[in-house]
Amino acid sequence: MNPVLLFILGVVFVAIGIAVSIALHEVGHLLPAKLFKVRVTKYMIGFGPTLWSTRKGETEYGFKAIPLGGYVSMIGMYPPNKEDGAVRPSSTGMFQTLATEARSVAHQEVGPGDEGRLFYQLPVWKKIIIMLGGPAANLLIGLVLTAVLLMGFGIATATTTVADVSRCQVKAGETIDPDSPDCKLTPAAAAGLKPLDTVTSFDGKTVASWEQLTGWIRESAGREVSITVERDGAPVTTTVTPVLSARPIIGEDGRQALDAEGQPLYQEVGFLGIGAQTALVQQPASSVLPMAGENIRQVAGVVLNLPARVAGVAQAAFSEEPRDPNGPISVVGVGRVAGEVAAMEQVPVQSRLAVLVGLLAGLNFALAVFNLIPLLPLDGGHVAGALYEGARRRVAKLFGKPDPGAFDIAKLLPVTYVVAVLLMGMGALLIYADIVKPISIF
Repeated sequence: MNPVLLFILGVVFVAIGIAVSIALHEVGHLLPAKLFKVRVTKYMIGFGPTLWSTRKGETEYGFKAIPLGGYVSMIGMYPPNKEDGAVRPSSTGMFQTLATEARSVAHQEVGPGDEGRLFYQLPVWKKIIIMLGGPAANLLIGLVLTAVLLMGFGIATATTTVADVSRCQVKAGETIDPDSPDCKLTPAAAAGLKPLDTVTSFDGKTVASWEQLTGWIRESAGREVSITVERDGAPVTTTVTPVLSARPIIGEDGRQALDAEGQPLYQEVGFLGIGAQTALVQQPASSVLPMAGENIRQVAGVVLNLPARVAGVAQAAFSEEPRDPNGPISVVGVGRVAGEVAAMEQVPVQSRLAVLVGLLAGLNFALAVFNLIPLLPLDGGHVAGALYEGARRRVAKLFGKPDPGAFDIAKLLPVTYVVAVLLMGMGALLIYADIVKPISIF
């Protein structure tokens, strides 16, 4: 198939996945709001002019022109204005909240029968459930996609079948012509091992996994040992003598470990000169939660260091410095990565689909964690406001003072403006960086 068409299909696949994730995030707010009888006036995907909408009951459902998010509008998210008693409507949407207050646009006026159906009148625990519904939906989506990835597709796992045999012994960063007199054969090449050989035993011990074999090879430097492989359906036994060689130290993240000065770390271990074939191996259900937890941990690490990481992106975008491949990217960058994965015709279709599913799982975990930041206009900011309200009421009750009532989160609108401007600026910077200096999987 045409690589350009494959690239486009990859972008479309992820774009649809992101749109569905956003829609379900807002469903996470919508369902508990309706369960708690709050009047929901709008459920919209996107921002700006409405492209299509329909009304069902008291709620308008629709799509808007700018597909950069979504929102659920509820009556009475803010308590009444003490001056005129008016109830201000708002929404769970990040930019919609800002637009509503900045332009003073009333979505719906409180009408007869709305008493007791206003968001600010809810108990604190109900407010928290509504606001956490969105991130919870993304966590659930991420968990389901992780299960599909691990239990359905499987993960790339090194097998005991040889993929390649290095001909020459080389030091880190060194290259030698295989036909040169300076080429000293690797133990594997000297022993006549070939690609597609499947290693069945090493030093008289049955080989169960590539990791096990690698450990034995590393421990056998300078010692002649027997090795048996299956070749064309028949066993072939020979001897090899692993040589002591400086090999990279791999960290928990799967990348080469670095020292305090950023230099690669190596260790002297036994070396044979063979590489393993990989295959997708389905994992048990017990592996889903640990994998999801590790994904969330990595995303949380990025979010906690977001200012520094964004500064690094800015420095790379406006200089010759390389960009951190583990740094934050925009939807443009995600689309580019998805397109590159889809266009890798040398990789089996199943493996490419697995990568795209994993990418969507990671995006949902990122949406969940990012929205939990306790700053308005994010969901975490509304949760923090509800928690403050609950604490204030408990303190008042403890000291026998009158109930202070619902906390007017509208007082924090100046903070909301600042955070929203910073978020928009960060988004613009990441998009620019993904255009001028994109992260590539190659």
